[in-house]
Amino acid sequence: MNSNKILFQHGTLGTLMAGLYDGTFSINELLSHGNMGIGTLDVLDGELIVLDGEAFQAKSDGTIVKLSGKELVPYAAVTYFEGEKYELLENEMTSEEVKTFLREKMSSLNTFSGIKIKGHFKIMHVRIIPKQEKPYQRFINASRMQPEYTQTDVEGTIVGFFAPDLFQGATVAGFHLHFIDKDQQFGGHILDFVLEKGVLEIQTLETLEQHFQIHDETFLKSEFDETNLHEEIQESEG
Repeated sequence: MNSNKILFQHGTLGTLMAGLYDGTFSINELLSHGNMGIGTLDVLDGELIVLDGEAFQAKSDGTIVKLSGKELVPYAAVTYFEGEKYELLENEMTSEEVKTFLREKMSSLNTFSGIKIKGHFKIMHVRIIPKQEKPYQRFINASRMQPEYTQTDVEGTIVGFFAPDLFQGATVAGFHLHFIDKDQQFGGHILDFVLEKGVLEIQTLETLEQHFQIHDETFLKSEFDETNLHEEIQESEG
């Protein structure tokens, strides 16, 4: 099996949406499964960006911290990224125009794809989920208190994934993208952007490897309410 075609995911978005924020998998363990990816940190403390085999935490105060490897994650997804399709983007494009372009270039909307865009951005608008305290509220409520940050005229890299609609709940259906600037000073979960120019890379992923929190008693004994899961994901991850 080619490891470069595997999307490895620890935890699911559905369990995160339900409020299971305690870290159950280390960054070092995560990096043994991939060199590019996204996620969040223990107690929902910010946004995780994995780029070129290094892991970074975008904190709710707007700062970026390079992680040691000992930190824990409740939810994260990584792959060994090797771009198969390269596109030079030289005209200004909104985030929606970029996503439309990506859909046209991906091999299928029924498979997972890894996405990487290195470029110069006229505008980059991100959010960063703030650290939570017990008793944990549902993710939708935490996301309504999230700080948002915008930078203009910034260079950096978008990393993330496209998932088919069928996998909504296990992950985010559609695009789930994070950003970090070239100086590792600004980043987070992308809400919106305007790309001036850049290089776009796509990798079709053949396998989803789902890793569960089998040593977490809260996960093992929880009963999950999926009634409004789709709507909550759409609002909080859009």
